[in-house]
Amino acid sequence: MSRRYGKMQRVQPKPAPTTAKSTDSFANIEARVGIQTNNQASQGRYTFDLVSRNRIQMEAAYRSSWVCGMAVDAVAEDMTRAGIELASDIAPDDAERIQATMEEFQVWDALCDTVKWARLYGGAIAVMLIDGQDVSTPLNIDSVGKDQFKGLLPLDRWLVQPSLTHLVREYGADLGKPEYYDILVSAPALAGKRVHYSRVIRLDGLKLPYWQRIAENLWGQSVLERLWDRLLAFDSTTEGAAQLVYKAHLRTYKVKGLRQILGMGGPAEVGLMKQIDFIRRFQSNEGMTLMDADDEFEAHAYTFSGLDNVLLQFGQQISGALQIPLVRLFGQSPAGLNSSGDSDLRTYYDNVANGQDKQLRPGMRVLLDVIHRSSLGRAPDDKFGFEFRPCWQITDAEKATIAKDHEGAIADAYDKGIIGRKTALSELSKSSHTTGVFTTITEEDIDAADDDPPDPGEVDVPGPDDGKNPGQAPGAQTAAPA
Repeated sequence: MSRRYGKMQRVQPKPAPTTAKSTDSFANIEARVGIQTNNQASQGRYTFDLVSRNRIQMEAAYRSSWVCGMAVDAVAEDMTRAGIELASDIAPDDAERIQATMEEFQVWDALCDTVKWARLYGGAIAVMLIDGQDVSTPLNIDSVGKDQFKGLLPLDRWLVQPSLTHLVREYGADLGKPEYYDILVSAPALAGKRVHYSRVIRLDGLKLPYWQRIAENLWGQSVLERLWDRLLAFDSTTEGAAQLVYKAHLRTYKVKGLRQILGMGGPAEVGLMKQIDFIRRFQSNEGMTLMDADDEFEAHAYTFSGLDNVLLQFGQQISGALQIPLVRLFGQSPAGLNSSGDSDLRTYYDNVANGQDKQLRPGMRVLLDVIHRSSLGRAPDDKFGFEFRPCWQITDAEKATIAKDHEGAIADAYDKGIIGRKTALSELSKSSHTTGVFTTITEEDIDAADDDPPDPGEVDVPGPDDGKNPGQAPGAQTAAPA
């Protein structure tokens, strides 16, 4: 019995597993409220627009829609309009020569165009033009000689073909990106050339996940793609409101036996048309309308209440999608008694500064190294660097106040013997980037100064123009011995 029972136990079928659908959101099946409850809202889906792949559509939107143009141009122009400030330890003459080289070859204009086409098409590159070098070879920064830099060549994604079979294998920020870019024969320059990735500044539009990046030939997507439906809604509402203007004042004229008059034609129809024409020509506050006793004339006026709020809501959605405030995108000040738009602009300029650091700074390091060698004929020192000038520009009055406060604090610390002349000059030089005062303090002035703090009450406000006694501030008097 035990054997038979054991055998029966082994062949006994297992119970079928039960399955049930579970959700992690609120739902009321009876009321059909919530997702997956067979209502209209639960049938909503997100689909791919893929308008970034339609180059003609992107160009038509950029050329014909001022909103699309501002969406592309505003951030690009703000990222490149203020320029950079070179490190304080570089000689003023050398800094001016570097800035002059950038102005001569319109570097900022080329970078601005590169950012624009990256935002419009989803990607673009700027090729560094170095005279006498093969663009297909890796860039050897030490081989750049004087006056070899000749500018930048902006090319959008539709003018270059990335080498999808040759990707960068070296560890670093460029790992997995194309090693070469083949320039199409329709390009304005370098047609048919293969360019090594080390010679380009690559910018993507909106970055995509890996598989979507593969579908876009390793490029990003246009900034217009995410808000394409919002753009259509805004322009459709604007055009619809414009069409309503033609129907703002309608007039109706009731004529007895109109169908018979039009059907019979002849003198009766001609007379009717002549009467209507006279009404149209002479009806005014000084004119008079003549009609038959059985005729009726009515005027219908239309008011456009609520349309401005609808347009504003669509505009705010576009502004939020682009992270560009209304005052910058539409030139429209925010509503409210205490609203000035300053806080929105500050937040926007902070986002612009973040984009400068993430997108422009890596390429600018290499570019400035090349320009330094081409302009000055030598390699930059280890302390060579740069900072983007802030987009938010303070007024001259604010600069004067900040300069006075900084100078007073530094002079007070120097008078009390807390810091020495060398430290004081260094602090004044650092604050000059913000205040515009003491910009001529050089690294030699700072190195020549004595770093030993003076006795309390021994000196006046330190300044860079002394030169005779670097260990003593101008106007200082030696204290009498006790």
